[in-house]
Order: sequence, then structure tokens, then C-alpha cells
Amino acid sequence: MEQPLTEPFLAAVAEAEKLIATADFIHDDHDLAEGYDYLAGSIAAVLQLSRAHGTAHPYFVTSTGPYTKMGLDNPDTLYYHANVEPTAEYLITGIRGSTVDLSFQVLKGDYTATDVPGGDDAFDDRRLRIDPDGGYRLRFGPPRDDPGPNYFVLGEGASMLAVREVYGDWARERKGSIRIERVDTVGTAPAEPDVDQLRKRYRAAGRMLVQRVHTWFNFPKWFYLDLPVNTLTEPRLTPGGLSTQYSSVGHFDLAEDQALVIAVPKSDAPYQGFQLGSRWYISLDYVNHQTSLNSVQAQSDPDGVIRMVVSARDPGIANWVETTGRRCGILQFRWQRTDRAITPADGPTVALVPVDDVAAHLPYYDSNRIDENGWRARIAERQRAFAGRMLA
Repeated sequence: MEQPLTEPFLAAVAEAEKLIATADFIHDDHDLAEGYDYLAGSIAAVLQLSRAHGTAHPYFVTSTGPYTKMGLDNPDTLYYHANVEPTAEYLITGIRGSTVDLSFQVLKGDYTATDVPGGDDAFDDRRLRIDPDGGYRLRFGPPRDDPGPNYFVLGEGASMLAVREVYGDWARERKGSIRIERVDTVGTAPAEPDVDQLRKRYRAAGRMLVQRVHTWFNFPKWFYLDLPVNTLTEPRLTPGGLSTQYSSVGHFDLAEDQALVIAVPKSDAPYQGFQLGSRWYISLDYVNHQTSLNSVQAQSDPDGVIRMVVSARDPGIANWVETTGRRCGILQFRWQRTDRAITPADGPTVALVPVDDVAAHLPYYDSNRIDENGWRARIAERQRAFAGRMLA
């Protein structure tokens, strides 16, 4: 008797669940519940992505979002991608929105860049010719002798075109529109899948699920956990990332009565953002809690410095970044669309203090304070702005 169609996928779900349940960083049921919720989002994501895997008739799909999180997703960013192959040519047509950044990156199947950042594999829209009405057209494909403007070469092993659209002001900025077509197949229809192809899809979804959990499960161990706890690195170019993105990273371990006071100069970079992540290497709830702040959202002091407090307990200031009950997690700064190096002088300083002593470490404390009604208004603004992005 032939194996049931979904059996490999169900076996992968069981394997992924075991990985979640036996994670060595689970402290309590709260951590475990988050892991199971992460698993549910991952299952939904891989089933969707396995159906959109074809390259003959590509279309953009959400790579990661508020309900299918992975890879320390940035709360300020819309992520979407289309699958490609390096021997074909693709036309991308869009309208530039008003978001602070729009970038493109060509990736291999193992989610690494096809070439060094700064080539045709990673760039922002400043390299495009954009019409006065915001319209643009660009092509990706194999090397051409006379490619013309807005043509970008797909590197060896290219399998995915990733697009990121980054918000500064959640409430006022608007996303653009984008579509992709393969030049030699547009106007034709893909073949409908038969049973054998559907069987392959379920197998592929199972492999994607286990790989997804394995990869991001270990990512903090590779890049964060060897750093001294409750510190942040100096700004550095993001490894394997966009050519105009710098980052500063760290991890926290805070008792209920402890806080991190983080001070960073407000940057001249178009985008500067800070967020917390869990040990599952995903963003915390950034809709109903203030677990992230960018330079538009954050309150800046008169000396041009943004001072934030990371803690479980509410310190009563506007720039409180909530750990939402987690003792351990990830700290991450990003600077994007830069046109100069981000130096140590642009980076953050960190002080570990008793939460009751926070006021003594904020030179403008009186102007940083916020009452319960003010805080509720901040959260309401986040919720409404997020709903306007229509990410669900």
C-alpha cells in the first residue's frame, strides 16, 4: 500500500515539535507556549511556500509576517519574495510607496547572498530609475552584452528574489505595489499539479519545516550567545545582508527587578530601529506591546540622544521597551539606507541597573515620563497603524 500523501509532512511536524519541546532555553510554560505558537506559524508558512515554489510562473508571497515569524523579523519591515532561476529573465514592475526604504536581494536556496553585497544581488531603490509618478521597471536575468538600464544579473545558484519595504512612520507612510513576470512564460498558464507533484510538495514542506526550525533555532548560538550578556556590539555591516545596512547585536538576561538603559545618538541614516527578540529568534509581539522602537517612534532627548529602558516592569517612561515576561532574549539595532559608515560613535551604550534606579540614569527623566493614559494611547496608535498595513 502506498504511503499516505501527508505522512512525510506529519512526521516532520512531529520532529519539529520535539525540537521545540526539548529546547534548552525553556524556563517556564510561557516560553514553551511561545514555541508552540511559533511552530503553528511555521507550519502555516511552509505549506503556503511549498505551493508557491514554482519558477515558471512566479508571484510575490509574504516571506515572514506577524503570524508566520522567522529570522528575527523586523517589526518595521514588509518581507516578500518570488522564486526565480538564473537562466530565465524576469520583469518586475512597481509603484514606489512612501516608506523609508525599498530594497532587493537575490538569494540562493540556503538563504545566503549569491554574491558580495553591493553587486547586483543586494541594493536599494536608489539604484533604480524611478518615474516622477513613482513607477519603475527592472529586470533580472542572465548576463547580457547590452542589458540597458535597470537590468540586474542573477548570480550563480540564484533561487529567490527577496524584497523588503521598511517603515519609519507606521501611521503615515504607505507601502507601494509590485509584481513579477517571467518574460518567456507570461501569457501562458502553469500546468495543474497531479498527485505525484502534490506528494512532492508535502515532502518539500516537511523538509522546509524542519530546516526552518533547525536554522533559526541555532542562529542565536552562532552569532549572539558568545557575546557578554546585557551588552551590544559596535555597529558593523550586517553579514550577508544588504550593502547599506549596519547592525549592533546582543542578548539580555534580566531579573524582574533589573533594567537595561540603552542610549544611542539619533542617526542621520534614513532608518534606525531597535527591537527585542525571543530565543526562538523571532520578534516579540510588536502590535500590542512596545517591543520595538525606530527613530520616528522613539522620544529623543534635547541632546540628540535616544534613551530606552528594556525591562519587565514598567518604568513609567515613553521609551520603555517591554520584555513581555521573558527573562532572556535578543537585542538588535539596524541602520539602513546609509550613505556613510556607521561608526562606534553612532552606536549604543548599555547600563545594567536596578529598575527602581532608572530615573537616576535618565538626564531628562521629567520629560521622558508618561502616565497610564499616555501609554495606552501609544499602544492604540501602534495597533491602528499596524492594522493599516493590512498584514494579517
